Amino acid sequence: MKNYIRMIILISLLLGVALLAFVFIANQTDAASFGVSGENIVTLNRIAAYAEEHKADLSSLDNAGFDADFVILDNENDLIYSHSQKTNDVSLEKAIQNRYPYRYLSENNKVWGTVILFDDGTDGYRVLFKKLTAALVVFYALLMIGVVCYGIYVHRNIIMPFQNLKDFAAKVAQGNLDESLKMDRNNMFGAFTESFDIMREELAETKSRELELQKKERELVASLSHDLKTPVTGIKLTAELMQMRLSVKTDTVLNTSETSGEGEKLPDGEITFTAEEIKQLNTDAEGILNKAGQIDTLVSDLFTSTLDDLGEFKVNLNDEKSIILEDIVKSFDDRGLAVVGDIPSVIINTDAKRMSQVIGNIMSNSYKYANTKIDIDFRLADNYLEMQISDHGPGVPAGELDLITNKFYRGKDWENSGKDGHGLGLYIAKSLMKRMNGDLIAESNGDGLAITLVIPLS
Repeated sequence: MKNYIRMIILISLLLGVALLAFVFIANQTDAASFGVSGENIVTLNRIAAYAEEHKADLSSLDNAGFDADFVILDNENDLIYSHSQKTNDVSLEKAIQNRYPYRYLSENNKVWGTVILFDDGTDGYRVLFKKLTAALVVFYALLMIGVVCYGIYVHRNIIMPFQNLKDFAAKVAQGNLDESLKMDRNNMFGAFTESFDIMREELAETKSRELELQKKERELVASLSHDLKTPVTGIKLTAELMQMRLSVKTDTVLNTSETSGEGEKLPDGEITFTAEEIKQLNTDAEGILNKAGQIDTLVSDLFTSTLDDLGEFKVNLNDEKSIILEDIVKSFDDRGLAVVGDIPSVIINTDAKRMSQVIGNIMSNSYKYANTKIDIDFRLADNYLEMQISDHGPGVPAGELDLITNKFYRGKDWENSGKDGHGLGLYIAKSLMKRMNGDLIAESNGDGLAITLVIPLS
């Protein structure tokens, strides 16, 4: 603000100097400038004095050095001497009409002629015009200097800081918090500039802390997911071993005992169970296996999702024959519901392991939510092989098709259905397809859900 006040004072002083210059130059024009100048009056008197002294030889006026247009007339208005080109129809009456300065010539107090000087006063006006023009030019020049100085000041200290603040705000809005805002305490917004830059630093620090916390959180989830796999594997192995032993025990009971009630003690001292008890134990073991499988699937999906967030999820693309897609489908078709169409014989560029994960997630969803026949069709489109996996269940509302591939999103119809799910299957499938330079497209026309996998050709 102090600089702004100084600039206003400086411009005011400059305009004051311009006004004083104008007044000074204008005052140099006296009243004589509006009529016959004093210089012409002196010249007229000198000519008259010289003519009176040389009345007998007026031609000597040619060598007298008078730089003016004049003529001398006698008392009869006849021309007796001329020092001008304007000699046509000259008389005292016309000289008076044209406001030419004149003076009578006399000798012994007797007038014998008249000197007429051809000056109508326009020279005085021309002098006045030149002086006023010069004054206006000086005033205008000083005024323009003031205007230019003020314009430069406004541009440098108001417009440019505003533009810098605007650009800075746009960068902050785009998330660019690393570039600092140039500070200049000499402009009107120096304090604001410093405050904005302090705000940027705080935002950058907050964002850095947030990203660090998110990274640690994801690393923790990844670590937990990895650690959970060990006990889950142990549960599965234990359940499988229990099933195997119960199966052996069942065969023993059926072959050595014909009782239908309580158990009996065998000769070797071992305790046996009834067929009903063994059946119940086998059911319990099957339940353990199922739950362990669900935990394993959830942990695998969570682990994959976390690796994707951390940017550490990798795919290894290789050229594969398209027939591997049929093999993958068969490996997940444990219910025999999939009907595979003709597969074009082409070479695709993919990661077979990750493609198995994609197809497995999609077919698992179809088993879970539709439980109908699954049609799998293929077609070539440009440089891609499109694999469409369609079920005939209730489908997905049109408004949710773009959402079902989001992380942790489940359709509104399935949130309260009681069916297990965490909204990671299709999210992981789409992420994997993107990483394999392909895509996943979901469609629903009222007759089930169709998932199209766009697989790049080699």
